[in-house]
Amino acid sequence: MITFLLSILLLIVGYFTYGKYVEKVFGPKNNRPTPAYVNGDGVDYVPMSTPKNSMIQLLNIAGTGPVFGPIAGALYGPVAFIWIVVGCIFAGAVHDYLTGMISIRNKGAHLPELAAKFLGNFMKHVVNVFALLLLLLVGTVFVTSPAMLINTLVDGKVALGVIVGIIFLYYILATLLPVDKIIGRLYPWFGALLVVSAAGVGIRLVMTGAPIPELSFTNMHPGNLPIFPLIFFTITCGALSGFHATQTPIISRTTKKENEGRKIFYGMMIAEGVIAMIWAAASMSLFGGYGGLNELIAAGGPAAVVSEVSTLMLGAFGGTLAVLGVIVLPITSGDTAFRAARMIIADYFRLGQAKLLSRLWIAVPLFVFSYVLTKIDFNLLWRYFSWANGVTAVIALWVGAMYLFLQHKNHWIATVPAIFMTSMVFVYILYEPTMGFGIELSYSYIGGAIASLFITASFFISAHKKRGTDFLLDEDVTAFKGVSL
Repeated sequence: MITFLLSILLLIVGYFTYGKYVEKVFGPKNNRPTPAYVNGDGVDYVPMSTPKNSMIQLLNIAGTGPVFGPIAGALYGPVAFIWIVVGCIFAGAVHDYLTGMISIRNKGAHLPELAAKFLGNFMKHVVNVFALLLLLLVGTVFVTSPAMLINTLVDGKVALGVIVGIIFLYYILATLLPVDKIIGRLYPWFGALLVVSAAGVGIRLVMTGAPIPELSFTNMHPGNLPIFPLIFFTITCGALSGFHATQTPIISRTTKKENEGRKIFYGMMIAEGVIAMIWAAASMSLFGGYGGLNELIAAGGPAAVVSEVSTLMLGAFGGTLAVLGVIVLPITSGDTAFRAARMIIADYFRLGQAKLLSRLWIAVPLFVFSYVLTKIDFNLLWRYFSWANGVTAVIALWVGAMYLFLQHKNHWIATVPAIFMTSMVFVYILYEPTMGFGIELSYSYIGGAIASLFITASFFISAHKKRGTDFLLDEDVTAFKGVSL
């Protein structure tokens, strides 16, 4: 219990200390107009309040990640707590803040545009592929996972296919309509449900004296799967997730002032870390050990764990509300996943999105392709999502590192996690036997280290070259006139 409570405290302290330092390094400028005003179009660029933006950001980035990921990660034991705390404060929240703020400085640009500008035009095409793959996988996974939860909640009385169809219909509307019409109105209510349900489980864990294990570096996984690198791709949302880099530009286009960024981007990542801690702790303590947890996951997946935890901690009524709170997570990330995919394609081909027909031409093929993907095994999709997610996070961290390097600021806040995670994504793809190369783990570590050193050297060579040119870090907004901030 002490480890759990201390971890929650460290996450909160991290926001007020390291988060403040990261903000100081970046240097927000409140007199600089934001894209919400400069590029206002009534569809994607719409000024909204900080509380509303914060809640939308939390729901955008969360998905089932801070619930399903920590449930699976709990099988490794309390070492999962370390990754959630350290990863969230020093990697994930930095990743989210820098992506969001650099996007604000560049007309609300999405990650492919930022990668092209700061890492080279070739990276634009690479990131477009990874970002769209990631968003399609997220959108598809976040159709099937909430559908399974709802199907469980109603005891199978509504056919799974019907539930999937209803979720798709909602996603289509949320993708096409202006951001303030559905997302801006519903998310504050959804967010309240999410926060209350997670807080309820956490409070009950403390009140009942749940046997949450104390800190240990022992690998508890019943299948003896290696902690390195698998835990970094099991617990992503709640620690470090590239999916967030596809979502933050949505809110960078609705943020009113730059000094709101720490609350919206860094702060909501910390909130997600707290949610991840609660579900990891519950999973470790309520099923008679890691073997019991493993059996429940094998029998019904993470959704079964959610249902059991919610009922055990909050009773029938409270448990139902908690499950609804978890159902909200993937739905409110799935809709913005498709929305972000539409925006990225539009940016890539320079297609205006003010007209509904222009949005339809992009959205319809996306949903058709996603529907086809729903026929593929969920677990296989999740493996590919995990690796694509890690690669996207690495690219976003290198973008942040380059931006700070060119400003002669402390780029190491992004460079250090970028170097570490670069090595891990290579170790993962070399080692993973199902979708990777199945190379022995010790050799995979060597390969990951070599690849990371090569990419790091390339980064510094490129960064020093850019410093010697008239490189435009931030888009010019001097032509902006007239709107009161």
